Amino acid sequence: MVWIHTSVSVKATDAAPNRWDVVALPLVIGLLALVAIGGREMTAPLDSVAASPVDLDPGLLPDYALRSTLRMLAAMVASLLFTFVYATLAAKSRRAAMLLIPVLDVLQSVPVLGYISFTVVFFLALFPGSTLGAECAAIFAIFTSQAWNMAFSFYQSLRTVPRDLGEVAQGFGFSGWQRFWTLEAPYALPGLVWNMMMSMSGGWFFVVASEAITVGDHTITLPGVGSYLAEAIAQQRLDAVGWAVLAMLLVILAYDQLLFRPLVAWAAKFRVELTGGREAPESWVLDLFQRTRFFRALLAPLGRLVDRVSWWRFSFGGHGAGGRARPLAGRLASALARGMNRVPTRAVDGGWYALLAVAGAWCGWSMVTFIASGAGWADVGTACLLGGATLLRVVVLIVAASLVWVPVGVVIGLRPRLAEAVQPAAQFLAAFPANLLFPVAVVGIVRFDLDPDLWLSPLMILGTQWYILFNVIAGAAAFPNDLKEAAANFHIRGWQWWRDVMLPGIFPYYITGAVTASGGSWNASIVAEAVRWGDTSLTAHGLGGYIAQATADGDYPRIVLGIAVMALLVILFNRLLWHPLYAFAERRLRLA
Repeated sequence: MVWIHTSVSVKATDAAPNRWDVVALPLVIGLLALVAIGGREMTAPLDSVAASPVDLDPGLLPDYALRSTLRMLAAMVASLLFTFVYATLAAKSRRAAMLLIPVLDVLQSVPVLGYISFTVVFFLALFPGSTLGAECAAIFAIFTSQAWNMAFSFYQSLRTVPRDLGEVAQGFGFSGWQRFWTLEAPYALPGLVWNMMMSMSGGWFFVVASEAITVGDHTITLPGVGSYLAEAIAQQRLDAVGWAVLAMLLVILAYDQLLFRPLVAWAAKFRVELTGGREAPESWVLDLFQRTRFFRALLAPLGRLVDRVSWWRFSFGGHGAGGRARPLAGRLASALARGMNRVPTRAVDGGWYALLAVAGAWCGWSMVTFIASGAGWADVGTACLLGGATLLRVVVLIVAASLVWVPVGVVIGLRPRLAEAVQPAAQFLAAFPANLLFPVAVVGIVRFDLDPDLWLSPLMILGTQWYILFNVIAGAAAFPNDLKEAAANFHIRGWQWWRDVMLPGIFPYYITGAVTASGGSWNASIVAEAVRWGDTSLTAHGLGGYIAQATADGDYPRIVLGIAVMALLVILFNRLLWHPLYAFAERRLRLA
């Protein structure tokens, strides 16, 4: 099926408010007021932040929670724009994918603190004397914790659109623009929504780092839950830590009900299936606004505009005018033209490969020159050996997390009512700052004289294992109901059901979750392989601990060496394992 948008006209007599509008109006006004208040505070003079340090009074937490939530929502909007542009370009252009996908592999492995150090001066100079510069730096840091898994999810969905749906779009003569908005984007939407939830939750882990902006010897601490939590940890105030965690829980419950639950219920209509016997997820907010008159009439012009934009005809695909497929003679002429242009295409490919090679050689030489200024071959060997140790940890942890969360995710995804109940808890667990458990790990390892190389390893996966769970839930939720009924009619059960039905169905989604969980684990190794509580510090042998130690010493050549080795290992690991599995999913595990 191809999703066809239809315009709905609203008569003037249908715009009269009803009782549902009376309920919805305070909700809308309240949300707009909160956004206005938070937006005004974000544009205050920069001196006002220094004049009002973070206070651990619990009464200030509502305002702090509002500020942090607005930063995360702004980062989410930026991540969506990045996803639609970046992932679409990578999926549609073979030449672009050769550059964009490896770059995405590197971007997800670079620590968030690395982005802050390179961008904070730029944003502060962009808005001198205003808090908005520091706010933009914090939003960008949160963006770097949200965007990569969303881009991978959207890319995977665009590459695995069922062939029969693509043939239908081609038969109707859809242009590239029409095909994207009426087929590909709706097909990718269910998986993207679940990855948005994971990104929003994962952003809480980096809020602590992003709300403390350091410029030279000066630190700008922005009001927020993250800075409140950091101050509570610094003062060892367990009561304040508890208040911060409670505030996080309430905020997660709020945006789950007001944002993500309506999105999940709305995106469910884009599932690819031929039968409709499946129980659909529900949302009281979505039901409320669907029953209103005034708000539906108010949004009707916007809906018509979006509908018209999605049906604009841009001749990306070269179809004939009038929305009809080209005749046979036209297709033969195009095929002949492509054959005649094969040599120029190869020449363009050769030039593109040469350009990438030159750019890569220049970047590599610049990096080697900088590293050589303060590190030798012995340091390179040490970094590579420690990178192998971290790689082993990542592989073992991804396998262990997959064995646990794949079955759990399938059970949740196949039951919409269970998914509705589990959704807030899963978001809270994914948002729970894993660094709060580091003191427990330190005390336990020291108390029982355990090996840090072994017992610090689980800390790497605490915050990233949820990528696997959320993507598997998305895959199971999008699994066609008609295929489930066919498996039941053929009495396929037990291990055969997992092997031949469910695992192939969720495999593309699982690969996306595993890729992002793997990249996140490499990122988390920098804090998980070197933990500290009070005067006690523990370090595991690994590349993350190497980078953390070099950062503490201010040894920039070794910092760059460690990050370069990490990026190289991530690229090789993705190229040799994950991307072949992506290609296998595209060839063999499409729905049609």
